[in-house]
Amino acid sequence: MSTLQHTWVGGAPSGVYKNHALSAELVKAAIAESKVMPFVSPISGYGRNKGENITFPRVSNLSEPTDAELTETIEIPEDALSLSTGSITVKELARAVTWTGKAEELSPISLPDTAKEVLQDQMSLYLDKLAMASGFKTAKICYIPTAAAAGTWDTDGTPSTAATANLSFYHVQRIRDYLYGTLHAKPWTDGNYIMLASVLACTGLRDDPKFDEWNKYTTPENLFKGEIGKIYGVRIVEVNNSNVLTGGVGTGSVLGEAVVFGVNAVKMAVAVPPHLRMKIPQDYGRDCGCSWYGILNFGPTWDTANAGEGNIIRVTSA
Repeated sequence: MSTLQHTWVGGAPSGVYKNHALSAELVKAAIAESKVMPFVSPISGYGRNKGENITFPRVSNLSEPTDAELTETIEIPEDALSLSTGSITVKELARAVTWTGKAEELSPISLPDTAKEVLQDQMSLYLDKLAMASGFKTAKICYIPTAAAAGTWDTDGTPSTAATANLSFYHVQRIRDYLYGTLHAKPWTDGNYIMLASVLACTGLRDDPKFDEWNKYTTPENLFKGEIGKIYGVRIVEVNNSNVLTGGVGTGSVLGEAVVFGVNAVKMAVAVPPHLRMKIPQDYGRDCGCSWYGILNFGPTWDTANAGEGNIIRVTSA
């Protein structure tokens, strides 16, 4: 029988079983919100019995010609088609909780239903963290705020400088200009780039008078609802899970981490979709449990900083 059983926490010396009455309502601890998974792109044509690795083809853009005018007796100039591949290796993911048959018989709370709820929450948080770490945070392009209106760029995936300022209206403008003007990255399906930002990063924006003034006229309803808003076509989503985006990096932990990206930035390969599994009871029904389980992984669509390919910018610090 498993030794990792659930535990009762009670105020009475002999525990909650000694209490005269127990509320039928189970109070759950609050969890962070899942904000990353809606922005990953599943790979089609992959699933069970397809091996542990999926390779997906990519094609680079053709160079823009200086002049495409033809001369009547000259053949049409030819450009090279540049093909490449990306790949993701899936891995087995799971966590479980257990309880005894005796606890299930005596508890006024449904232990199987409770286990399913908390495991679902745990699975959502972990997948957010994995998608960020294996996908978005692998970006080759890093932006480091060094002052309220200054920043440093790195394009090798390794930040070279310590951040000395938090995110501001100015920085979001520069990041948007780089995505659109330099990388030619396509926006998300709603026509905006997406910024996933930690609470500290969003605090830096909210403290910037320019940001407040901008949203006063563009999306006043967002301020009323406590949402963040947009800056020049960048939709800002606040992430309150510090395991996904760190709430303090750089000199004096001044900077809140963020990632800004366009459409199809991170791929998800799924051999077995994440789901809940009940344990087959052991010891004649005295050893029970439930787990979440899946075989999947994440990876960037492009792992370069080239124009037309790289479409993720990571706001971070050395």
